[in-house]
Amino acid sequence: MSDPTLPSWLHLSPSVQAAIEDRRPIVALESAVITHGLPRPMNLDLATQMQKKIRSANAEPATIAVIRGKICLGLRTAQLEDLALEAEAIKISTRDLGLAAARGLTGGTTVAATCYIAQRAGLKVFATGGIGGVHRGASGDVSADLNELARAPIAVVCSGAKTILDIPKTLEWLETVGVPTLGWQTDEFPAFISPSSGLPIDVRVDSVEEVVNVLHAHWALGLGAILVCVPCPPKAAIPLAETEELIEIALSEARAEKITGRNLTPYLLTRLAENSDGATLRANQALLLNNAHIAAQISVHGMMKH
Repeated sequence: MSDPTLPSWLHLSPSVQAAIEDRRPIVALESAVITHGLPRPMNLDLATQMQKKIRSANAEPATIAVIRGKICLGLRTAQLEDLALEAEAIKISTRDLGLAAARGLTGGTTVAATCYIAQRAGLKVFATGGIGGVHRGASGDVSADLNELARAPIAVVCSGAKTILDIPKTLEWLETVGVPTLGWQTDEFPAFISPSSGLPIDVRVDSVEEVVNVLHAHWALGLGAILVCVPCPPKAAIPLAETEELIEIALSEARAEKITGRNLTPYLLTRLAENSDGATLRANQALLLNNAHIAAQISVHGMMKH
């Protein structure tokens, strides 16, 4: 039986449908990391591992994607496999959702689109790697993630912003739109695959209970998203100075090839992986799995408190 409180355009997987009906904790997952963030077959393996991490913590994973025009909350195993192998999959932000639905397209949802869909379904916790933000240089390129975070009442468990961005400007933008940053057992804002950017977070939190208390107080005021910023696990993390060297090389290559706009981030991430002999990919994998586990704990504790 369909839930009348859910949008008619939303297609639920059987497992997510059951979790909603049983009022079990759910963690939303984006899918642009599957279609554009990781190479095959690592993308499918990582997506599967993240779902297992969430289930092991007694929550239900809800991978969000657009499959042949259907906006999906939760993917069946066959759908996840098809998405990971789909060479023509597009990257879908909030502005692309209607177009993708109208034209029957398949694609991975960004942080922005995932936040929008998750909050329309009433989900409160979302795990990802690094959010988008303000790009380096004078291009004026600002990710749609930031606008959506200002609106969506959801906890985004991430490792800060992607290191390829202008992190100081991204933090200023987050402050302007009213999105607080919580540092998970850290006083500094993480820089994605690097555990620290050298910049402060708003509030340090050392337990799941602390996080949930802040979330409830924030949302009781009708406010939007909160970032729960988790440093990359130490064994896989790359020092910021080393990451900066790799980024400068990748940016130079992008300029030479005239790569801009929505193609820039996937290009840079690919070049970072190749120029680091896979070290950045290993760091990305480690932080994604860690973030999924922490997000599941937050979701479970939040449901218990509620």
